[in-house]
Amino acid sequence: MKQTVTADFGGNSITIETGRMAKQADGSVVVSCGNNIVLVTAVSSKRPSSMDFFPLTVEYAEKFYATGKIPGGYFKREGRPTNEATLNARLIDRPIRPCFPEGYRFDTQIVATTLSSDGIFPLEILAGIGASSALHISDVPFGGPTCAVKVGRVDGKLVANPSAEQLESSDMDIIIAGTRNGLLMVEGEANFVTEDDVLAALKFGHEAMSPVFDAQDQLREKTGNKPKREFDVPQIDADFVQSARDFLTGKIKDALNIKDKMDRYAAVDAAKDEAKAALVENIEDKDLKTQRDKELGQIVGDIKYEVARSMILDDKVRIDGRTTTDIRNISCEVAMLPRAHGSGLFTRGETQCLGVVTLGTPDDEQMIDALSGTVKKKFMLHYNFPPYSVGETGRMGGQSRREIGHGFLAERAVKAILPDFEKFPYTVRIVSEVLESNGSSSMGTVCASTLSLLDAGVPIKGNVAGIAMGLIKEGDKYAVLSDILGDEDHLGDMDFKVAGTRKGITSLQMDIKIDSISFEIMEQALRQAYDGRNHIMDEMEKVITTPRGEISEFAPRIETIQIKPDKVREVIGAGGKVIKGIIEETGVKINIEDDGRIHIASSDPEASKAAIKMINDICAEAEVGKTYNGKVVKVTDFGAFVEILPNNQGLLHISEIAHERIRNVTDILNEGDKVDVKVLDVDRAGRIKLSRKALLEKPQEH
Repeated sequence: MKQTVTADFGGNSITIETGRMAKQADGSVVVSCGNNIVLVTAVSSKRPSSMDFFPLTVEYAEKFYATGKIPGGYFKREGRPTNEATLNARLIDRPIRPCFPEGYRFDTQIVATTLSSDGIFPLEILAGIGASSALHISDVPFGGPTCAVKVGRVDGKLVANPSAEQLESSDMDIIIAGTRNGLLMVEGEANFVTEDDVLAALKFGHEAMSPVFDAQDQLREKTGNKPKREFDVPQIDADFVQSARDFLTGKIKDALNIKDKMDRYAAVDAAKDEAKAALVENIEDKDLKTQRDKELGQIVGDIKYEVARSMILDDKVRIDGRTTTDIRNISCEVAMLPRAHGSGLFTRGETQCLGVVTLGTPDDEQMIDALSGTVKKKFMLHYNFPPYSVGETGRMGGQSRREIGHGFLAERAVKAILPDFEKFPYTVRIVSEVLESNGSSSMGTVCASTLSLLDAGVPIKGNVAGIAMGLIKEGDKYAVLSDILGDEDHLGDMDFKVAGTRKGITSLQMDIKIDSISFEIMEQALRQAYDGRNHIMDEMEKVITTPRGEISEFAPRIETIQIKPDKVREVIGAGGKVIKGIIEETGVKINIEDDGRIHIASSDPEASKAAIKMINDICAEAEVGKTYNGKVVKVTDFGAFVEILPNNQGLLHISEIAHERIRNVTDILNEGDKVDVKVLDVDRAGRIKLSRKALLEKPQEH
């Protein structure tokens, strides 16, 4: 039976409906706001998976029919998910994942399908609400409801779920997700806003969610409050657990006091091998032996979790010996790659990122076929995380969802400091190669990117750095950690990344693994991140502070000139003949804007000068009183037409050829002759009147 609820969500009315579409799914809802509609389904297998983690997958399916478009490309159908679809899938996944019960190991899939979009309301917000609603009304164990909201600030006023038009004038674009109790996820960018402003936006967003929580509860009641399915969590034999703990706890505690990551991992593995030899190897039943071996790995993980957290909360000492606010040692280098346009190597502890800048012309812009239309990107940041960065082997090629997400976060952080295109008309690509990783390679990417931009001579608006914050929380006791290790991310309760300049925040991202966190913890984390970010900036600026005075000799030089918009057609020529001729003759790259801006790119300054002169000649207009050396292009009985500028002819009347009277024009001028002429007049229609005799000495009268 169809059931519907509505809610006022930040001034917009949203509707959540179930019972009409996709009824064979465990949970299915259609969420709409105006002409924006998303179908979200949730299905969870009835049989447990053999995996030792929760196998949750989220798919965000962009359908071009939602905006009345046919997809581009040869096949004319939707292909692999775009980066935007992947990022939206991650936005749905991250807040719902912590809401599933511990030990739930059933394959679960969420599919969000865009059905209709007018670009006014953010579809990813509807999809996030739909995922929570579909799970909430189903029998799948889920500790929701959850909700997501996008927050902007226009003219100093916070706005919930701003339109694309409003976002253009907003100084922040932050997506917040949470439960009634607090926040679960934060993701967004800002234009140098303060920590206090960010905290105010988070509180505003959380308050806006309340009606949506109520609506989801109402929908669950209307659909019969379906009981959540029960499931068994495999239990390990208590005697085996106790024996393993007695054997391992001391050894793992000693291992966790080793500062070097690889040595620490080796010590934990050695302890596990010793326990395996002592407790598992003598088991004769092969199936039981295999089971105990797998259980031993789980016990080791549990002990690591407990010991590491206890060290921090009780002993006030972290795994590598630091206090909660200490930042690892930092070293920076620039200009390591001679042919790259800019390069920077950032090392923080055991995390190392190589940032490389390439400057291109407007022809190098990325063209994206998106639901909203064709999008042009003048700035790209690509993040690569090869397996060797963590001492492993693995598959290479293609981007994982993690790489796309981390790259996008870093791109947001750096985008705010790039110069305006009008002042620096380059397409900019940064590649971050993660060479080592032990905690927050995405924030290492931000720092390496800044170093490489400074080395490339890009006139950035300020230097940006990033830091990752962590949290250990047990009951009322908690510790906020600055610059977390990979283990502290894995064993902790929060991963909160903040990037920005000394002036303010440019991007942030938070994920948590517990029910939610309070605003008190958020405030402390933001303050601590501010101090850590500035410390990292201090270390970076010991190596390079301001952009180099000029760009690399290997980068193209781009000159920008402005012509009248009505002259663009003349520069291009019929079928592009004129512009192609200039390119062929000079070897430059030329990009023409509709407003008359022309970008000329070349590594040869003389070629650029030649192209600029040719364009200026085409666009030049005749000036009254000025003398030109023109070419006779046509002779008539009443005079000659002389081309004084490219595509610019004037009439030299027979009476203006000479002081004396002449019978035929051809007595003096023929087609192809070069002649000096003076412009006598240009009428309102643009007709040019020329004179030759005005330049000749008047004969003396006898």
